[in-house]
Amino acid sequence: MKSMYTIGLLVLSNAFMTLAWYGHLKFAEWKEFSKLGLFSIILLSWGIAFFEYCFQVPANKLGYQGNGGPFSLMQLKVIQEVITLVVFAVFSLLVFKTENFQSKHLLSFVFLVLAVYFMFKK
Repeated sequence: MKSMYTIGLLVLSNAFMTLAWYGHLKFAEWKEFSKLGLFSIILLSWGIAFFEYCFQVPANKLGYQGNGGPFSLMQLKVIQEVITLVVFAVFSLLVFKTENFQSKHLLSFVFLVLAVYFMFKK
C-alpha cells in the first residue's frame, strides 16, 4: 500500500511542478498575466512549486526503504522521472492543443518502461 501512496503523491507532485514550470507559457495568453514581468512570473511559479514540495517530500519519505518504504533511492528516482514525463505528455496534449502525440513519443515511453523494468530487476 505504501507503494501506491508514494506513486499517487509523486503524480500530484509532478502535476504541480509541470504547472509551475510550463503553465506560465499558457497563462501568457490571458490578458491579466500577459502584463506580468519575469520576476512576477518567477514568484508565481515558486508559489505553485511550493505545493509540489508538499507532495514530493512525503512521497520520498514514505517510499524510501531507509524509512521502511518499498523503494530504493534509485528506484524512487526512476519512478519519479517516468511520472514526470507522463504528466508532462498529458499536460502538453491537454493544455497546449498544438502538440501532437507521435509514434516516436510512444517508442520513447516504451524505452522508459524498459528502464523501470531493468531498475526493478533483481
